[in-house]
Amino acid sequence: MTFTPEELRKLALPALFAAVLIAAGAGLIGGADATLATAQRQAQTAQAERKQATERLARISEEEREVIEKLDVYKRLKQLNILGEERRLEWADAITRIRKQRELLDLSYRVDRQRLLVAAPGKPGNVEFFASAMRVQLALLHEEDLLRFLADLRASGNAYYAVRQCSLTRIAQPPSGVQISPRLRAECDLDLITIIDRAAKG
Repeated sequence: MTFTPEELRKLALPALFAAVLIAAGAGLIGGADATLATAQRQAQTAQAERKQATERLARISEEEREVIEKLDVYKRLKQLNILGEERRLEWADAITRIRKQRELLDLSYRVDRQRLLVAAPGKPGNVEFFASAMRVQLALLHEEDLLRFLADLRASGNAYYAVRQCSLTRIAQPPSGVQISPRLRAECDLDLITIIDRAAKG
């Protein structure tokens, strides 16, 4: 198909307009692709930042939970008077009080010098555990008196009372007609444990 010069002149303007429109369309498509790519990069960056923020928030929440748990343990130890230097006068007062309340007629004890316990794995470097060995001897009407004495001693606080061993022996019965007298003698070895935080002393 051939065009006359007149027809070509008439088609020149529409052809030029079509070419401009094609070029403009190509430009718009290219710009849209670039905008889309930029938007995708921004979305990926925002997702990465949100993920990091979520992870940070999770770590903060976990650390806060651990601090609360440790604070609860610290408060409990503080209430039991386990933290700090040993309290020998309080130990003596507690035993005297228990002896009177339980009407234990024959009770004696000895507390050895304090010693440093072997460090537990994972403990803070500034925290140290100490123990003072206590040997208690007491006469009993029956076995339950010993359990009550140990429960009272532990409830008194001032240390953590760890019972290492107890032994019971029978006492020869007095002649008939004698008032109620002890039938058993107990001897117990305990560790009175205290905790010292060197960092908290300064």
